[in-house]
Amino acid sequence: MSAVTDKIKMLCADRNMSVEELAEGSGLTVDQVNRICESDKIPSLSPLIKIARALGVRLGTFLDDSEEMGPVVNRHNNSQQSVTFTSHQTNDNSHMDFTALAAKKAGRNMEPFLINIQSPTGKESLSSHEGEEFIFVLEGSIVVEYGVEEYILNQGDSIYYDSIVNHLVTANNHSEAKILGVIYSPA
Repeated sequence: MSAVTDKIKMLCADRNMSVEELAEGSGLTVDQVNRICESDKIPSLSPLIKIARALGVRLGTFLDDSEEMGPVVNRHNNSQQSVTFTSHQTNDNSHMDFTALAAKKAGRNMEPFLINIQSPTGKESLSSHEGEEFIFVLEGSIVVEYGVEEYILNQGDSIYYDSIVNHLVTANNHSEAKILGVIYSPA
């Protein structure tokens, strides 16, 4: 099991919440919740945000390691462990590797990530969740599908959107890209 799924199980146990109740509260199916809880991989962000809402916790609760009350500083020369989210629709990891930039900040409302985007190996699906997202392209080019619109963003471009609308971010032209992504998800 991953630390994330362990935390989900612990929070459910603390609240005497069954899998069925978690599924109902999150809008996921019982089968989806079971697959997430039985996996050793971290679920993709959309269901993770929905589970956090159903449990009444911040998204960061699942990513927190040891919390700092003051500022959290990340130095360029310190290696940081990447967190890979998976869609659970296949055995493959998703096309994004996330490096959490504020996992140790206590009580945060925003989740900043450095995200490396590879070409997807299959068809990725759009997702939605409560909150807002900001993306700044550091390297390469990305495609943002947002509702029925499609935006191509190049190095130096940014986008800010309501994440309740179905959306998907992929690398453009089967290349790789690197972005700074900030996710706000109300608790």
